[in-house]
Amino acid sequence: MGVEPVTELVRWARAYFGVQAVAGACWWVAVFMSPAAREATLGSLDPITVAILDIPLFVIASAMAAAGVRAAAVVGAGWTCAVAIAMAVYATVTTEAGWGVLTMGAAAGASLASLGVILRGRVPTSWIIRGPFAFRPATVRSSAAIHVLSTFGQIVLFWGFFLAMIPLGIAFFEQRWAVAIPLPSVTGPVGVGVLVLASALGIWSAVVMSALGNGTPLPAAMPNRLVIAGPYRWIRNPMAVAGIVQGAAVGIILQSWLVIAYAVVGSLVWNYVVRPREEADLLDRFGADFERYRDTVRCWVPRMPKAPRSASLL
Repeated sequence: MGVEPVTELVRWARAYFGVQAVAGACWWVAVFMSPAAREATLGSLDPITVAILDIPLFVIASAMAAAGVRAAAVVGAGWTCAVAIAMAVYATVTTEAGWGVLTMGAAAGASLASLGVILRGRVPTSWIIRGPFAFRPATVRSSAAIHVLSTFGQIVLFWGFFLAMIPLGIAFFEQRWAVAIPLPSVTGPVGVGVLVLASALGIWSAVVMSALGNGTPLPAAMPNRLVIAGPYRWIRNPMAVAGIVQGAAVGIILQSWLVIAYAVVGSLVWNYVVRPREEADLLDRFGADFERYRDTVRCWVPRMPKAPRSASLL
């Protein structure tokens, strides 16, 4: 049997586990040498008891995963996720070790992504666009009013969940875990102003999309026509930009740096996971028209291009 070639992506995944092993070892040195580091990340937990389990299952397993042992990657990632969950419960009950929760939570996410690359050669992101988020065109309607109403229903649902429920939950745990970092009080009114402007952009973009595209912004009911109108003349994804700015604005209003970080992480997930798949679908359905549009209008930075032919204008 031949040896399976190691791709560049797998090398990066192994490199991550190597960095994790070194970082874990350094953290344990800090825990035993610095009471402040121990209290911030472990609270009242006995460091010796935790170290007996964590050093072999986290530090050593990560080092072995970096060396190419797949089973060690499974063990290391699984242990990291289990510890992150356990630490979250512990911190919520005791209000201790909040920084340990954040550290292990970030490590758990990166470990799972790296494990997916090692086992399957890629990050398993396809689950994000399944079910109600799978890309497919909307049912063609004789009137745009149905799509517009459906879009406003989506706005209420998604904004209520992603811009209210999740941020409020994050802000609660941020306070409970004692990891809040106070922001200047003047930022509150600024956040309100930014939220209003970003929401206006989001609503404008949604109305243009549903009125002209014979569909909605939801992946499961995508427009049947390529829309290059309104804000879409200047930027390819104004709704995504609006959503990211809205999330950051909500974080400013709530005085929560973790909510702002949530918005940043959301932007990365959208840009590197959702956007490539969405644009592949648009290219497949609209061909050269979308290709010209993509080459003319930027994704993030607005500019004033000439609208390509076959565009819907408003």
